[in-house]
Amino acid sequence: MIVEIGHYALVLAFALAIIQAILPLWGVLRGEAGLIRIAPSTAIVQCLFVALSYAALTWAYLASDFSVLNVFENSHSDKPLIYKISGVWGNHEGSMLLWIFILVLFGALVALFARRMPEDLTAAVLAVQAWISSAFILFVLLTSNPFARIANAPIEGRDLNPILQDPGLAIHPPLLYVGYVGFSLTFSFAAAALIIGRIDAMWARFARPWILLAWIFLTLGIAMGSYWAYYTLGWGGFWFWDPVENASLMPWLAGTALLHSVIVMEKRDALKVWTIFLAILAFSLSLLGTFLVRSGVLTSVHAFASDPQRGVFILAILMFFIGGSLLLFALRAPGLRTGGLFAPISRESSLVLNNLFLTTSCATVFVGTLYPLALEAVTGAKISVGPPFFNYTFVPLFIPIFIAMPFGQMLAWKRGDLYGAAQRLTVAFAAGALAALVLFAMRGGPWLAAVVGGLAIYLIFGSFFDVAGRLFARDATARNVWNRAIGMPRAAWGAAIAHAGVGVTLFGLAATGWGVEKIAAFKPGQTLQVGPFSITLDKVSPRQGPNYRETVAYMTVREGGRIVAQMQPSRRFFTARRMTTSQAGLHTVALGGHIHIVISEQDKSGALDTRVYWKPYVSLIWLGAGFMALGGGLSMSDRRLRIAAGRRKEPGGRPLPDGVPAAE
Repeated sequence: MIVEIGHYALVLAFALAIIQAILPLWGVLRGEAGLIRIAPSTAIVQCLFVALSYAALTWAYLASDFSVLNVFENSHSDKPLIYKISGVWGNHEGSMLLWIFILVLFGALVALFARRMPEDLTAAVLAVQAWISSAFILFVLLTSNPFARIANAPIEGRDLNPILQDPGLAIHPPLLYVGYVGFSLTFSFAAAALIIGRIDAMWARFARPWILLAWIFLTLGIAMGSYWAYYTLGWGGFWFWDPVENASLMPWLAGTALLHSVIVMEKRDALKVWTIFLAILAFSLSLLGTFLVRSGVLTSVHAFASDPQRGVFILAILMFFIGGSLLLFALRAPGLRTGGLFAPISRESSLVLNNLFLTTSCATVFVGTLYPLALEAVTGAKISVGPPFFNYTFVPLFIPIFIAMPFGQMLAWKRGDLYGAAQRLTVAFAAGALAALVLFAMRGGPWLAAVVGGLAIYLIFGSFFDVAGRLFARDATARNVWNRAIGMPRAAWGAAIAHAGVGVTLFGLAATGWGVEKIAAFKPGQTLQVGPFSITLDKVSPRQGPNYRETVAYMTVREGGRIVAQMQPSRRFFTARRMTTSQAGLHTVALGGHIHIVISEQDKSGALDTRVYWKPYVSLIWLGAGFMALGGGLSMSDRRLRIAAGRRKEPGGRPLPDGVPAAE
């Protein structure tokens, strides 16, 4: 009965989504205040119904109700509790329900916390959001029903895909979905602004926190997915330019460009057309990623479904929203004012340059990902575009961004001094050059790793020079510096920390050039030297898990005769799925280095095929992503973003009309 209630609640949510999509929008166009005020309450109730639906499916997993087809295909009564919960979204149907729940949750949050927004803008945003939610709820109801019953309920389920039975799966998809779906809200803001015809700095102030929220979660989601692949798949790598990995990278690049563009719009009332376009593009790429993962056009360890009918439905959704928004954009954009002017050397120009390189990088990934699919569809020929293409095209585009980032922070708005900024960054340049020399002297080749490591140090130092300049500008007593640090806008601290996080990640990437990999047939009692560590295989023995059997290799890691770690890599056999997976052994040593061990089958002689990696500083890759998210969180907590922009005034005190920037 609970399952049927969940299904019925989803149907009711669809009916409410249709009401929310039509009536408030009609009220905005006709100026009907009563219809406009329907939007917030409808959004909240719709969210409650979807939450009830999602709770019902979760209950079916926790209760191991194998009469539900989705539970039967993706769960097992012996599966640990955490994987029963994460199994809800470890499949196509359940993950789409989570997608919808996050989608309507964003709408409810706007209804609850954006009350300082003009009523017509709120109603238009929620109406567009309801159009999106109604499309996806209909998709689930017609093609991906998670509540379908089995006539004769089986005793036991088929279990979740063993690759997905990992704590990382309990974190990665929800983070990624909040990022994807968060860009649906920025899309709704853009579409609402085009419908109403009010696109100004105040709109940017209202939209920016939601853009930041989506970007933060997408950053964390991509980082968590990378870490999951690194220690779960046993390949010893964290990024393989897999098409589905690229599908998450593209909206992140567009969202990063949007985040910087909306700052210019908020500060200078400029780049209006470009900002609206990026808001549409970021969500369009999120929809494209959804299509690629669920249509069956890609084969990947990340892919969820291979049903062409579902693919056609999602393609129709994609075409409707992308095509409709671009048509609306084409009709409205020519009438938008260009906004504030700025000199070629200014902070605005540096952000435009940032956008140029980010969008070009996004286009590169887009072409490399979709060109093989398009070629096969047109000619039937199959080609593969792998890491060499992306490394030789994408990476060079990011080098200028890394160099220019500290300069952009040092330049003033409207008109900047490039030579003065370079002078103030002399210490950062020197630190980067010295670091490159020291790294090359300590580590030797490859020389490129040392150069990129030096660039990372320059970026980390340079990210804080703008903040340091404000703190120590004049009368730099300890008390004054502390007061300035406390009084400085959190957005300034957030930008510095986020940019430094990019440098930390870059250093971790550079350090992969100093890694060591060894493959050996290991027998108990033997020792293998890998980098500065000696690894001894003590014994190999079986062990029983809750829903698997495993062969565990007990290993001792020593450095200079001192025991550093006891590691237990294993091979697990899941009886229900009849699948075997590797459980890598992973140990973190000083300065974020990893000892990474993966084992395979034991041969007749008792030798264990073993792959051992020593990866210095590799943890910095994910630590840097954490700093990026922390910087975004600090920026989002800035009081200027938590409190809506007030009515701006002329110097004489009279209110300015909408769309007219205040004099600076």
